[in-house]
Amino acid sequence: MRNSYLVSAAVMVVATSSAFAEGPMPMNKGADITAMCGDKPAIVALADGYGGDTWRKISLAEFKDEASKCSNITRVLYTDAGGDPQKATSDLNSLVAQGANVIVVAPDFSQSLIPAMRAAMKDGVVVVPYNAKVNGEAGKDFSANVVQNVDSIAAEWAKWLHEHIKEGGLLYFSGPAGTAYSKNFNERIKANIGNYHGLKPLSQDYIVTNWNPADAQKAAAGAIATYPKIDVVAVDVGPVGSSVVRSFQQAGLEVPAVVSMASNNELNCMWADAKAAGKPFPYITLDGTTYQTRIALRRGLSLYEGTKDSDGTEVAAFVYADSLGGKEPFCDKSAPLDADFSGGLTPDALKAIFK
Repeated sequence: MRNSYLVSAAVMVVATSSAFAEGPMPMNKGADITAMCGDKPAIVALADGYGGDTWRKISLAEFKDEASKCSNITRVLYTDAGGDPQKATSDLNSLVAQGANVIVVAPDFSQSLIPAMRAAMKDGVVVVPYNAKVNGEAGKDFSANVVQNVDSIAAEWAKWLHEHIKEGGLLYFSGPAGTAYSKNFNERIKANIGNYHGLKPLSQDYIVTNWNPADAQKAAAGAIATYPKIDVVAVDVGPVGSSVVRSFQQAGLEVPAVVSMASNNELNCMWADAKAAGKPFPYITLDGTTYQTRIALRRGLSLYEGTKDSDGTEVAAFVYADSLGGKEPFCDKSAPLDADFSGGLTPDALKAIFK
C-alpha cells in the first residue's frame, strides 16, 4: 500500500499485557470489537504518513467503520503528513492536543516517530503503530505494534514462482526512495527467492514508483528499456500493478508473471480481460491488508478501556487469487477501479469512497 501502501518486513511483536494471546493471524480474521468497546468515552485517531492514495483511503474507511461499532467512541480524527516526516511528528502532537485517547499510526518514517509516540504515551495516550515493525520497546516507545508479516508474503511468492515459473529475473516495484517498508520488503523478497536456484533479482534495489500510478508507469517503461528480459514483476499495491502491466501491454510485450499484494479491481479486471483475449499472464495476489487498521484499533481501544483483545499483533495476508491454482481474480466492471474487495467493507461502502 499506500501514496503508500504498506510498510515493513518483519515479524512478530508485542503487546503490553500477558492477557493478550499473540500469534500470526490472517488479515480477515479477528475478534468482535464490541466486546472491547468498554464504557469510557474515547476519541480515536489515525495518523497517516502518506495519505490520499487508494490503499490509505480504504484503510481509513475500514478504521472509521470499525470505530462506528462502539457508541462510546465520540470522535474519529485523521491526519495526513503528505510524505513530510516533520509534519508526521507535528500531527501526532496535534492529535494529543486535540484529546485523542487512542492513536493508530502508520510509521512510514520508522524510528523518527518514536520520540513523538513516547511523548504521547507519557500524556496517557495509547499509541499503536501498524503494518510496519517499529524497532522500539512496547510499553515505552509505543503501546503495541500490529505488524504485517511480509516475510510470509515473500515466501509464498517465492514458492509459487518456483512451482510455476521455475527460473528468471524479478523486479520489485514499490514506494518512494528510502522508504523503510520498501527496503525491508525488498530484502525479504531477495532472501526468499534466493532459496530457489533459477530465480534472481534483476536489481538489488526496488524500483521507485512513489506508490503513484503515473510514476509507476514511467518507472516500468524505464525498466523495460533497461532490462532486455523481465520474467517476473512484484508489486505491493494494486494501482502500481495495473500501471506496470499496462506498460508491458502498451509496449507490445508479453506480460510477465505478476506476484502481488493489496490488489485492486483494476488489476484483477486487467487479468480477466487478458484471459478473454487469450493472453492470461501468471498471477497471484495476497490480500486483505486494509484490515490492519481495524486490528490496530481493537488493540488500542482494548488497552485504553481495559478490555480483552484476543487477537494477535502479527498478521498475514491471505491468497486472494491464484490464476495457476484454480482461484481466478474477482473482477466487477461496475465497481470502481480502485476497489479492493478483499477487505472488510461492503461493495456500497467501497463505491462511496471513490465517488
